[in-house]
Amino acid sequence: MNRILIIGSPGSGKSTLAQQLGRTWLLPVIHLDTYFWKPNWVMTEDEEWDRIIAQLTMQEQWIIDGNYSRTMDKRIERADLVILLDLPRWLCMYRIFKRRVMFHKKTRPDMNEGCQEKIDWAFVKFVWSYPRRSRMKTLSRMEYAAAQGKQVMILQTRKQVKELLHDQIQYRLHT
Repeated sequence: MNRILIIGSPGSGKSTLAQQLGRTWLLPVIHLDTYFWKPNWVMTEDEEWDRIIAQLTMQEQWIIDGNYSRTMDKRIERADLVILLDLPRWLCMYRIFKRRVMFHKKTRPDMNEGCQEKIDWAFVKFVWSYPRRSRMKTLSRMEYAAAQGKQVMILQTRKQVKELLHDQIQYRLHT
């Protein structure tokens, strides 16, 4: 397994899982937020973003975490394994508030410098509405990925995430 894509709601644990799998599999981890957000939360233009995605996905090995639905299919095409963190809304909400407190006046390790952790009403609404707005589209993309012969995992509980990590560590120790 050389290329792993991790998607899901903000606050679902994509970046944390990417880091943990990266350590286990010794694969480079790419946090899309680092590339998309320029200092002071300025978005990357579509044309530049498409070039960045093309460059990142052409690498032979990676773990990429992040949604960015407009370019998700390009990442799915190159991935060997696609993991959807389909965790409960309440947990994602809790985590976005928790990281806001943890990284007060700081930049998270998975963000670009100059993007201090913040939370505003628009982001809270975005996370809250993720299941209604994006979940079904994401699930259909998972079906598409499976039909393309990709390995697909949909994790819906923290226990399933822990079991995945445990299983991957055990597998790695025995190979």
